Amino acid sequence: MSSLEGWGKRSAKNLFDSIDEKRRIPLNRLIFSLGIRHVGEGAAKLLATRFVSWSAFEAAMCAALPDSDAWAELVDVDGIGAVMAGSAVKLFQDPAGLVEVQKLVAQLDVIPAAQMDTSSSPVVGKTVVFTGTLAKMTRAEAKAGAETLGAKVMGSVSAKTDILVAGTGAGAKAKKAAELGVNTLDEDGWISLIAGS
Repeated sequence: MSSLEGWGKRSAKNLFDSIDEKRRIPLNRLIFSLGIRHVGEGAAKLLATRFVSWSAFEAAMCAALPDSDAWAELVDVDGIGAVMAGSAVKLFQDPAGLVEVQKLVAQLDVIPAAQMDTSSSPVVGKTVVFTGTLAKMTRAEAKAGAETLGAKVMGSVSAKTDILVAGTGAGAKAKKAAELGVNTLDEDGWISLIAGS
């Protein structure tokens, strides 16, 4: 390359250094850069937060066949849903597409999603669902806070739900939680629970 007009050793080195610098990429940026239909920057962050590492994300997408537990868990991530999940899974379950993605990732240094120390969190590992209108924070803020504390935020109530946080106007989800015996908290109860984190 240094033989090209205007390209000396320094120019070539700067170019290759710049390329190498771009090989380090946060997981959410990589997911977004794949151009998966319906997966914008916000959804890419949700997926990165949920799966943390590239290997976990890839394994989940490859395993999420219809009617599988992996599929049910993916579509239940709050903010994802069936349409978005279907687009993500389609890329990974197409053998040719998967090979291309794997070739790309092999050239990269993927930075896992940041994880906070959740050792003192009272909700780490708990599955939490938010419903109704919250007064002291938006639902998006509440969900992000719960995920930061190590909780899994899902969109619907099931037997696997540990906590339902019910704001005003909570309806069907609160009823289902009561039927399943799920621990239900109001907004103040949730704030008190996480205050000790």
